Amino acid sequence: MDRSMSRWNDRVEELLYEGESVVDRIEVGTATVVVTSHRVLAFTPRQDGANFQQADRPNVTGVSMSTDSDSAVLGYALRATAYGLVLVVAGVFLPIDRFLSGVTIPETTGQLGIGGVLGLFQRLLSLLRNLDDLMQVFGALLLLFAIVPFGMYLWSREQSLVIELAAEDESISLPVPESDSEAVADRLEGALVPGSDSADG
Repeated sequence: MDRSMSRWNDRVEELLYEGESVVDRIEVGTATVVVTSHRVLAFTPRQDGANFQQADRPNVTGVSMSTDSDSAVLGYALRATAYGLVLVVAGVFLPIDRFLSGVTIPETTGQLGIGGVLGLFQRLLSLLRNLDDLMQVFGALLLLFAIVPFGMYLWSREQSLVIELAAEDESISLPVPESDSEAVADRLEGALVPGSDSADG
């Protein structure tokens, strides 16, 4: 099915109306865009969704580039970075150990039966004295963790060429390699704009 559909971009003449002619044919990544005297035809057999999209040229309002990515992943990365920086900075600049240097727990005699409670407080006090170091460690771990979602965000970024239509929700979006994006957009816009050299040709 995919193979047969991919051949339609080589049989555009069969889809033309009477009196319609091909103005330009442009490869956009794995898609093919054919600009005719009446319409713009986009063949996308390797993309999700429809294998073919079309629009009347008077409904085309422009051509632009768009970068799509997973914003939720970026949000995780930014939050992990922010929390990590806060913990590291707090661990470095908060003098917790100095505040607690004068706090001591008296030795227990065992007569009051509170030796276990005082031992618990002693462990808690020891933990608080090391809190600044713990904050730095956990902050550094969060900063390291942030690298993962940042990497996923960069990996998921996809450059797309958008054929903008009068009805915004019906715009045609086509993935395109970043190295070719500017040249492809200029050529497509030149073919679509009435009065341009490629359109007249």
